[in-house]
Amino acid sequence: MATAQNFRTLDLNLLRVFDVVMAERNLTRAAERLSITQPAVRNALKRLKNSVGEDLLTRVSSGVKPTPRAEALWPEVRTALGHLRAALSPGEFNPQTDATSFRIAMADATAALFMPPLVSQIEDSQALTTLRVLPLPTRDPSDMLERGDADLAIGYFPETISALASQGGDSPLRHTRLHDSEYVCVMREGHPLAEAGALTLDTFCAADHLLVNFAGRPYGLADQALAALNRKRRIVLTVNQYFTAGRVVANSYLLTVLPACFVEATGYDEHVVTRPLPFDLAGLHVAMVWHQRSDRSSAHQWLRARLLEAAALHAATG
Repeated sequence: MATAQNFRTLDLNLLRVFDVVMAERNLTRAAERLSITQPAVRNALKRLKNSVGEDLLTRVSSGVKPTPRAEALWPEVRTALGHLRAALSPGEFNPQTDATSFRIAMADATAALFMPPLVSQIEDSQALTTLRVLPLPTRDPSDMLERGDADLAIGYFPETISALASQGGDSPLRHTRLHDSEYVCVMREGHPLAEAGALTLDTFCAADHLLVNFAGRPYGLADQALAALNRKRRIVLTVNQYFTAGRVVANSYLLTVLPACFVEATGYDEHVVTRPLPFDLAGLHVAMVWHQRSDRSSAHQWLRARLLEAAALHAATG
């Protein structure tokens, strides 16, 4: 740990370099983002090491890897820099003159739902904003947001939202609900079960199924609901993208269970039909989640407002 003397003489610019290097995990990319040379980045990290009294990063083939001390230090540095930025730049964000970039973590179907209306807003307002959609391999984006890997996460995060509710104001994360949807059974046009009237629990369980699971696990919410009824289904294929699910289901006799709002995102909505599920399954609540360090950022507030408008536009036209 740095001594008091080291802290009094610490150059805060070193913390900004550290923050960007931790986000990029690569000195070349960090130098590009900071608009300085790579030797300057290395020199800043060396000076920070001397102030802290230990190594914070080690070299690996892909760039640099943080030490446990760096992992523990980074969230505090990010939060402090965010507060300083908000205090020193209190003016309102102007999307037409202030160029900024946002990283949003979400699944392919969520992106298909919200990105078209969001991009339309950016184009209509002539905003100088750029977006990067990052993959979301889990239903808990907490670590991504804590580390600063993403500015915002959008998706169905039941465990995360439940944890936020239990922690109340003590949680470092914030959230807002964007959209609600119910789950439906999806099958190809002309599927025998599509012509047989309402699905029954027996016919549903007797059919072969496709499962969409971001983490590749061989079970999902529908399987949990079936287990409560002492029933199960046979999952022939597990995929991690809704587009893949749509293509397979439209060209096979597999059934799948999807949120109704995501059927269009498969790209095969004109070639599939939906039927109500023959058992109760709680609906899907799409939320956006962010770290409290971004609460007072006028640019981040602008992005969240645009996403709320995009969700309202989709609900009105969907």
